[in-house]
Amino acid sequence: MKILVQSEAFDLGAEVAALSQGRTDIGAIASFVGLARGMNDGSGVQAMTLEHYPGMTEKALARLVEEARSRWTLLDVTVIHRVGRLLPGDSIVLVVVVSRHRGEAFAACEYLMDALKTRAPFWKKEETQEGERWVEARASDDAAAARWIEP
Repeated sequence: MKILVQSEAFDLGAEVAALSQGRTDIGAIASFVGLARGMNDGSGVQAMTLEHYPGMTEKALARLVEEARSRWTLLDVTVIHRVGRLLPGDSIVLVVVVSRHRGEAFAACEYLMDALKTRAPFWKKEETQEGERWVEARASDDAAAARWIEP
C-alpha cells in the first residue's frame, strides 16, 4: 500500500509499473486520475488550492484503503493526492488498485474515489473571476458514497 499527499505531479505509468513489475499474480489493474477543471458551477476557475492537515490526512486515506481491502481481495493499492495550488488540467488524485480479477479492481477503485470525495479531510478553494470561494460538498458525491453502505 502506498499513500502519498504531495504538491508534486505524479506519473500514472510509473506508478502502475511500480505496482506490477515482476509480478505474475496480477489479473487486473484499475486506475482513476482526477483533474482540475476550468469550470465549476457555471464559473470559470483560474486555479484551485487544496489544503489538508498533514499526518491526519494520510491516516484517513490509509483507513479508506483498509476498508477497501476488507471488502475485496486486493493485491496492492496506491493513492496519491496533491495539495497546494493547481491549475485547470493539472492532476489532483490518483487511485490504482491491483487484484486478481477485474471486477474487484473496478469496484475497489470506484469505492475509494467515492470515499475520498466525501470522507478525506481536504479543503478546496477556487479562484474565479468573481473572487475566491470555498468549494462546498456536493449532494451527488454523498449519494455516490451512500450506495456502498451496507444495510
